[in-house]
Amino acid sequence: MTVDVHAHALPLPLLRYLADRGYADLSGMDSGTLLLDPRVSGVARGARIPLAADQYDVRRRLTSMDAAGIAAQLVAAPPFVFASSADDDELVLEITRRSNDALAEYVSADRRLAALGTVPVGLPGAAREAARCLDELGMAGLTTGTFGGGRELDDPVNEDLWSLLTERRAFCLVHPSRASSPARLREYHLVQLLGYPAETALAAARLIFGGVLDRHDPVLCLVHGGGCLPGLVPRLDLGWRRKRESQTVSASPRDYLRRLHYDTAVFDGTALRRLIEDVGPGNVLLGTDLPFDLADVDAVSTVREQGLPPAVEHAILAGNALRLIPSLTTAPGTPGAAG
Repeated sequence: MTVDVHAHALPLPLLRYLADRGYADLSGMDSGTLLLDPRVSGVARGARIPLAADQYDVRRRLTSMDAAGIAAQLVAAPPFVFASSADDDELVLEITRRSNDALAEYVSADRRLAALGTVPVGLPGAAREAARCLDELGMAGLTTGTFGGGRELDDPVNEDLWSLLTERRAFCLVHPSRASSPARLREYHLVQLLGYPAETALAAARLIFGGVLDRHDPVLCLVHGGGCLPGLVPRLDLGWRRKRESQTVSASPRDYLRRLHYDTAVFDGTALRRLIEDVGPGNVLLGTDLPFDLADVDAVSTVREQGLPPAVEHAILAGNALRLIPSLTTAPGTPGAAG
């Protein structure tokens, strides 16, 4: 049994909605690319976004899952439709609602799929949309960007969201939705290769030093193995001990490392073993980032090649996800979304 907690979809109803309003150019779909308005995508105008058929074709997705050894998959919208950098709150909320409605319809086509609804973090309506995803759309959990509405994750506007996630024990995938200093990362695809993992570490550091994880206890899973966070914790810990400005919480940053969860999308056996050692096997979940071109298509094999104890291997491949997301059920050996 394998459960992939980090995968993406762009359903056709959402793409058509964006195209009808001039926010998307779908002329490159046949060649596997998409153009989005920078207000929606957060990337430079004219930047082509990969659009594999799996993003909108459920049958193609299931075939790819079989090839990757994935029994069930939690599907989320990619950050390119989070509109994290937009300054029009109504636009962000409308696109988010449309995205969530389309994703709920997409996963209803097969019980091997379950949805993670997008939360418009940084906006006053974030908690309401999160509750709608869980209660009205029957989604298995949620996903949030690392920035939104011009605000960081530790901004007071997000307190209602963290309270809701804590109260509901709702699984929430934290995905980088922007990169700091994008002008310096413009070449060589560094926005995603370097900017995204650094952004995840930045967002997690703000959750820690901003006291969010003291005031609340959300079930958060950081993608890409937490990005740069695990490697930076010793430095954050040193700063907490020596810098007065960093002594905002009673515990050291290292103590928070195992209160978060992480996917396996680190693309290397050595890096995966180090992650498991740093954060504990109970906090690591299988994640692929399918069907993007930077996906870990060998994620299941990489886990199985580490020689882990059977119980640990099972926990990472499926058990931790089933424990953290009660709506995942077992039917003919395959977990799916419980409505």
